Amino acid sequence: MTKTVVILGGSFGGLHVAHALLKKQHKDVKVILVSKNSHFYWNLASVRAIIPGLIKDEDIFKPLESALSRYPSTSYELLIGTATAADFDAKTVDVTVSTDNSRRTLTYDHLVLATGSRCPEPTSPWKASGSYEEVLEHLHQTAKKAKAAKHIVVGGAGGTGVEVAGELAYEWGKTKEIILLSADDKVLGGDVTASAAANELKKLNVSIKYGARVDSTSTNSESGKTEVKLANGEVIATDLYLSTIGVVPNTEYVPAKYLAGKDNYRTVVVDEYLRVKETKDVWACGDVVSKPRAGFFITQKQAVSVAKNIEAALAGKEPAVAKGPPVDIFACAVGRGRGAGRMGSVKLPSFAVWLAKGRTLAIQMVPGYIDGSVA
Repeated sequence: MTKTVVILGGSFGGLHVAHALLKKQHKDVKVILVSKNSHFYWNLASVRAIIPGLIKDEDIFKPLESALSRYPSTSYELLIGTATAADFDAKTVDVTVSTDNSRRTLTYDHLVLATGSRCPEPTSPWKASGSYEEVLEHLHQTAKKAKAAKHIVVGGAGGTGVEVAGELAYEWGKTKEIILLSADDKVLGGDVTASAAANELKKLNVSIKYGARVDSTSTNSESGKTEVKLANGEVIATDLYLSTIGVVPNTEYVPAKYLAGKDNYRTVVVDEYLRVKETKDVWACGDVVSKPRAGFFITQKQAVSVAKNIEAALAGKEPAVAKGPPVDIFACAVGRGRGAGRMGSVKLPSFAVWLAKGRTLAIQMVPGYIDGSVA
C-alpha cells in the first residue's frame, strides 16, 4: 500500500527533505510538496539583489517543478497553495490552492512542517512572503526605490539589517546617507561579532544609531518622505525606510496545543528526533521549530535528520536523535568586500567571512537544491 508523505514548504528544509526521499525511489511512497511559492528562492542573496544589476532573477529564483521533474511523475505531486489547517489526529491538512482558491484536504502517513517564516512587513523581499510574482515585484520595487533614494534608513540591526546596510553602503556609501537603527546598544544583538560588524559598517560610511527602537512609520503627505518615529520620540525623515525587524513563523495552520511562544511568534515544539511532541508521524524543521534558533546551517542539518527519521519510520525502525551542526557558525557579509563572523565563540577574520559568504552569498549552492545533490 502506498504511503503518502506530505511536505509543507518548498524552501531550504522542505525541498531538501523531498529530494532525500525521492532519490530513494520507493515504489510505495508518494511525496506531495506543498508550497505557496512556485519557485525556490535563494533569499540569502536578497540583501544584494536590491542593488540593480548585480544579481539576475534567474540566479536566485528556480521553478520547483524543475527540481522535481527528474523523478517519476507517479512518485510526487507539486501543489502550489497554502496550508490553512491541520488535524494531527485525523492526519489531514487543508490547503488553499493558489490557481483557483479552492480548498483541498490532503491525507498523510507522515507530515513535514517546513513552512519557514515571513517578514512582518509583507512587501519586504528578505523572505518569500507571497507568490513568486509578488516576491519578484517586491524585490524589483525595493531595488528601484533604493537607487532613487538619497537618504535610506534600515530598521533593525540583526544579521539581515547589517547585511542590507552593508550592501547599500558598499554601492552608494559615498553618495547616499545610510542610517542603521539598532534597538540595542550593540548591533547583532550583542553577539561577539558585533564590534567587528560595526567597524566594517563605519568604514563604508554607515551611521549607526543605538537605542533606536522603531515605534511606527508614516508617510508625510506634503514631502512624500517616510517618517520613522522612534520609541524615544525622535522622528527621522527619509526617502526610503527598509525594515528588517524580526520574522513571524508560518505556523497559523498548526493546532495551538503543539505551539510555544506568544503573540504572533509561535513555534512548533519538537522532541529530540524533530518529531512534533505528542505525535508519531509529524516532523518539523527550519524556522518553524522552537530550537535552537533560526539559521541556514541549522535548517540543513534538521532536514537531514527529518528525512532519515521518516525513512526509518517507513521501514518500521526507531528514529535517531537529530544532529545539529558540530559548532554554531555565524557569518554576516558586510558589503561585497568584508564581513564579520565566528565559529563557536572564535571570531573569524573579515577576509574569511568574505571568502565563505560575502563573495557570492552562496549562490553557487542553488543548483544543488534543483538537481538534488544537496540531499
